[in-house]
Amino acid sequence: MKVAIIGAGMSGLACAAVLAEHGLEPHLFDKSRGVGGRMATRRIETTLGTATFDHGAQCLVAHDAAFQDELRRWRLAGAAAPWPVAGGDAWVGVPATNSIPKHMADGFAISFETHVHSLARRPSGWFLQSVGRIAGPYDAVVIALPAEQAAALLGMHCLSMARVAVETPSTPCWTLMCAFAEPLPGPSILQDRGIIAWAARNNSKAGRDGPDAWTVHATADWSSQHLEEDKEAVAATLLDHFTRIIGTRCPDPLVHTAHRWRFALASTSGRGA
Repeated sequence: MKVAIIGAGMSGLACAAVLAEHGLEPHLFDKSRGVGGRMATRRIETTLGTATFDHGAQCLVAHDAAFQDELRRWRLAGAAAPWPVAGGDAWVGVPATNSIPKHMADGFAISFETHVHSLARRPSGWFLQSVGRIAGPYDAVVIALPAEQAAALLGMHCLSMARVAVETPSTPCWTLMCAFAEPLPGPSILQDRGIIAWAARNNSKAGRDGPDAWTVHATADWSSQHLEEDKEAVAATLLDHFTRIIGTRCPDPLVHTAHRWRFALASTSGRGA
């Protein structure tokens, strides 16, 4: 069987691995230039070298025994390591968060920069339609996307699934990335400080070097209220709040910018996948 998987984040990649183990042929499609989705890393040049930001998911915490085994395998492969600063059960990719999905993607057929906007079911199988391209036929299609994006593809084929997706919205997150010439004073993780839900020193993770780089996540409520605001304005506001938390000893950053995760945190329908 040939199976198309729309979305090359961790869920799509994990699905591909299981299908391949059972002798199926997965082909992944993603609108981005790389794998991982929210397991993302941004690199920005500064006057003191390259600053690295894990600007999506900050770490992995595994409660399931099978997932814990997978993390240990990734560690043996050099793709993951514990992050003691965040607690004894926190893990990160090495040397960047996207190292884990890159490791997971090894050997799979993946079409990047391919935004699948619709599906077509024909006698010969499923076809995926994107700008200037039709891919197929496939025996089955897996949709490994945020609920909002899944709903748009499901609407013409399975109203019951589309309805569940519509009723299970994600919450957004504005993220600030800022780097400094000297390490900022204080702890490497800050939580629940006004409009800032989480701030972390990227250099406290294994394998990171370069200037003192921080990822700062706004709260879901604040991000929702300012979702369509200009990126520069959001970056300035979050930087102001962050520097006030650090105090008067906080220097001007070498670089700062913001990224909007429109579908950052998935909610649940209570019905499994």
